Amino acid sequence: MWARILSLIVKELLALTRDPRGRLVLVAPPLIQLFIFTFAATLEVRNVDIAIVNLDHGRWGREIVARIEASSTFDEVIVLSSVGEITDTIDSGRALAAIHIPQDFSRDIEAGRTAHAQIVLDGRRANAAQILFGYINRIVAGVGATARPLPVLTDGVVRHWFNPNLVYRWFMVPALLAMITMLTAIVVTTLSIARERELGTFDQLLVSPLNQTEIMLGKVAPGFLISAVQGTIFIALAVFAFGVPLLGSLPLLYLAMVFFLAAVLGVGLFISAISATQQQAIIGAFAFIAPAIMLSGFGAPVENMPEWLQAFTMINPLRHFLVIVHGVFLKDMPALEILTNTAPLVIIASITLPAAAWMFRARTQ
Repeated sequence: MWARILSLIVKELLALTRDPRGRLVLVAPPLIQLFIFTFAATLEVRNVDIAIVNLDHGRWGREIVARIEASSTFDEVIVLSSVGEITDTIDSGRALAAIHIPQDFSRDIEAGRTAHAQIVLDGRRANAAQILFGYINRIVAGVGATARPLPVLTDGVVRHWFNPNLVYRWFMVPALLAMITMLTAIVVTTLSIARERELGTFDQLLVSPLNQTEIMLGKVAPGFLISAVQGTIFIALAVFAFGVPLLGSLPLLYLAMVFFLAAVLGVGLFISAISATQQQAIIGAFAFIAPAIMLSGFGAPVENMPEWLQAFTMINPLRHFLVIVHGVFLKDMPALEILTNTAPLVIIASITLPAAAWMFRARTQ
């Protein structure tokens, strides 16, 4: 039995790697996605242009301008001569934000009164504008604290646990490890049976000495092996190329990855079993991948979603694996917590794999 399954696995791997274009698809796109998304898919706001109308010629107005010019967040500081120019500057997209410092700004500070500065944001880029507002607000608040030193009674001291310098790559790279590994496993598995049907070789496979269970295992194993190797490469790149700390247990991370891939491969095999062509398989794969990423907590926290949708995310394997990946990399997640988050993956795999096997048998009878 195992010799027959191994022969089928070798045959599947050869089918995937024999074509030079097929080898390129398996290797190049995941690595390109890892490097591009690591630097491009970020919520950090950098290299933006800002406009300033400084009608105050006192010390504290100049201090705000100097601090903004020295900040690495801003690329170009556009100096405006009047408040009326703000509208055209924002409307034309020359600047994401504008600051209006009134002429009595320094006078109010020196007199001990509350000084006001107006910040105008481009709402067409709402997320970036809100993040930029936080940057500007800290600069202005810092000037106020320097101008009027007070006893530290209510000031809060912020500490960012697990990522003290807020390096966005530390969040992005582990997430990409999970998502790209899932993408590879789904695509490779969904195409396996659909490709055989489209080429007309699936009937030959059915009349071979292999039974249905052996065929199914032979179809799942290549996707598992390729995804596991790819995940290993991504872990190495995360640590050695991107400098992401790996603080937790690597063996437990691999244990969770096994059940994560099992759950995902069950979905891929189910899609492949019901697809008659490779085009249908690809459509089915992306019909699963897009919601899985959206409901994983990657783009928006699960806690911010409606309660009924939060319950629906429990059947999403990517949600649970993202918790484990970030926990193992950044916070030395305890073994019990890793196993607790792995348990849903075990349950999902115990449902998707039998469902895929049932559909596979139903379609081959």
